[in-house]
Amino acid sequence: MLEFGIPALIEVPDSASLSEVVFARAFTSPDEVMLRRRADGSWLDVTAGQFGAEVSALAKALIAAGIEPGDRVALMSRTRYEWTLADYAIWTAGAVCVPVYETSSAEQVQWILGDSGARAVIAETDKHEELIKSVRGQLPELGQLWRIDDLAGLAATGADVSDDQLRQHRTSRRAGDLATIIYTSGTTGRPKGCELTHRNLLSVVRNAVHGALPEIFEVDGGATLLFMPLAHVFARIIEIGCLESGAVLGHWPDSATVAEGLREFRPTFLLAVPRVFEKVYNTAQQQASASPAKSKIFAAAAGTAIAWSRAIDAGPAGLGLRLRHSLFDRLVYGKLRAAIGGRVRYAVSGGAPLGERLGHFFRGAGVTVLEGYGMTETSGAATVNRPSRNKVGTVGQPLPGVSAKIADDGEILLRGGIVFGSYWHNPTATSEALDADGWLHTGDLGSLDDEGFLKVTGRKKEIIVTAGGKNVAPAVLEDRLRAHPLISQCMVVGDRRPFVACLITLDAEALEYWKRQHGRPESATVADLVTDPDLLADIQAAVDDANQAVSRAESIRKFKVLTEDFTTDNGYLTPSLKVRRAEVAKAFATEIDELYA
Repeated sequence: MLEFGIPALIEVPDSASLSEVVFARAFTSPDEVMLRRRADGSWLDVTAGQFGAEVSALAKALIAAGIEPGDRVALMSRTRYEWTLADYAIWTAGAVCVPVYETSSAEQVQWILGDSGARAVIAETDKHEELIKSVRGQLPELGQLWRIDDLAGLAATGADVSDDQLRQHRTSRRAGDLATIIYTSGTTGRPKGCELTHRNLLSVVRNAVHGALPEIFEVDGGATLLFMPLAHVFARIIEIGCLESGAVLGHWPDSATVAEGLREFRPTFLLAVPRVFEKVYNTAQQQASASPAKSKIFAAAAGTAIAWSRAIDAGPAGLGLRLRHSLFDRLVYGKLRAAIGGRVRYAVSGGAPLGERLGHFFRGAGVTVLEGYGMTETSGAATVNRPSRNKVGTVGQPLPGVSAKIADDGEILLRGGIVFGSYWHNPTATSEALDADGWLHTGDLGSLDDEGFLKVTGRKKEIIVTAGGKNVAPAVLEDRLRAHPLISQCMVVGDRRPFVACLITLDAEALEYWKRQHGRPESATVADLVTDPDLLADIQAAVDDANQAVSRAESIRKFKVLTEDFTTDNGYLTPSLKVRRAEVAKAFATEIDELYA
């Protein structure tokens, strides 16, 4: 099928704005718990009335500081309660929020604050403040610099702003007005500022919450713990979705320690990128392999979970499968669910393909992972699998109000109220992304089946053409490789080369476990082990598994294990964890040449 669309279930009225929900809920149900915030190791309830009062006080302070409707206010912080407080206060003041990743460099901060014309910025740490001050001389429009830990002190400065003034600022914004400028990760070139309106964000959230995913957001007692960066549009729409739906929202600033937060907060649903689910699976597998008996049990449990999930699609499970599944639910699956809080039934995954095997495993283990697809230009989401319509291996059907189409060259095109209107101060890039009929050219390749389920197969610009003329989509191989416990990141190469090869980095935690299992010294470094025959054999097994997904001409013939991982700190990953292919190719040009020597 070349085109598939679903009519909108909820139309966003012209008068709507994102700040409305704060005051509507504070008025109708002031004692209802809206968020939970962590303080001194404990979780404290924040009612709708409390949150409305805090948002109002902070918004008044912004107005007192001279922030006018339409002004841009930047926000640079990890994911925490105050991020959401500031976000809604900015909207309540009629201003536009400009998120900045807390890992951004001085050059990136200067570009985002300067390009957006930010009038003020809220920063979290001393490092953030010093970084902003270091480029402030090149930011003539930047006035105020506030610290997020002193929002209470800032709020006190707005005491003289009246409720009428606040109401005037808040109601000055309508659905078509700009709500946020989110700068794309920028795998190539400078980040582009994606303009999203109140209507864009409300369209995607209301049609997702009430149309596609009501079983997740609207269940009694629904709650989620947000640990992805709120500078990313994916986390942002979950923030908005929780406040719009009534699901309780919590925040966790450090994804490395999120296991602790999940056990404390006990969410009912999660959102994460595939790497999180891969780590959960790999950790469970490694713990089980401490003894041959446990390893055998886990392998059997994993196979049973996958078989159980496939049986859900095919029809009733047989008696033998039901008995095995019940046994492993007590031995394995229940412990896995307990590790993520014990109450999670659904998770939403985006940012990259999860892979059918992991999708089936988690569903069979009692946590259904619903894959979705979207980008900043589609307000974070465009398609998603539903609890009642989940086709593992796809990214689901379009949200209500969205149409998807496959162009003649295989590119995915999208249209609907979720699609952005333009890039900030960049008409050339806008005209390249949006055609005259309103279709967004995503740059992704994919296909639609006869029921409208979308499958993403790769990036148009990342297609490798070998010297033999074979077109290769790296994502198919890379996504499968990253599912292996030992592999952290990878990048397939081979453009205009005689065959496909790959650069591979190792997962530090998994490597420590591997050393213990294989009797290698604890002091052994990655550099010491990159030529270890047993390690290379394990990586080769992962490569062989990935090659099963492609033809012989597309398969990886050689690989090289690097001594350095790809991270955001060294510039090889974007803040949303996409590989900066040009940077990696430049930095490891010698290693790539050696693969073809």
